[in-house]
Amino acid sequence: MKIYIGSLNPTKIESVKRIFAEDEIIGVEAQSKVAAQPFSDEETLEGAINRARECAALKKSDIGIGLEGGVMEIEDEWYLCNWGVLVDQKENVYKASGARIPLPEEIKKGLQTGRELGELIDVYTEKTDVRKREGTIGVFTNGLVKREEMFGHVVKLLRGQWLYDQ
Repeated sequence: MKIYIGSLNPTKIESVKRIFAEDEIIGVEAQSKVAAQPFSDEETLEGAINRARECAALKKSDIGIGLEGGVMEIEDEWYLCNWGVLVDQKENVYKASGARIPLPEEIKKGLQTGRELGELIDVYTEKTDVRKREGTIGVFTNGLVKREEMFGHVVKLLRGQWLYDQ
């Protein structure tokens, strides 16, 4: 089976490869059609849906997957959030969300100025491209949960729902 994932980010591609190990996984640049930094569950989910639909529309694919990270607010506290969507050739849409952890006040303040989480976490950690390695989740879980693992869990939820319907 050929699966297109709407990202060139290695952590997202690897998370799909781990769960669909027997299939051909191809990362493509797909548009989220939402803000570069989604600020709600709804916006983050919408970005994942848009990426998955664009990938599923590629005639060479059997499945399109979109994975999107964002932030969301609950009672004045900001949380890391993530969504995944799988769209098959029958246009069935499967959705799943994963881990949520609160973000430190320093990160929240940076987000409120319009900066993206990826940029902020690089400055915070004094590293480059954290989003392509451990991710923000890896930083704030002291490496116990990395971005690939977090998205891998979401992809498992997607695949499980899809298999259930087969």
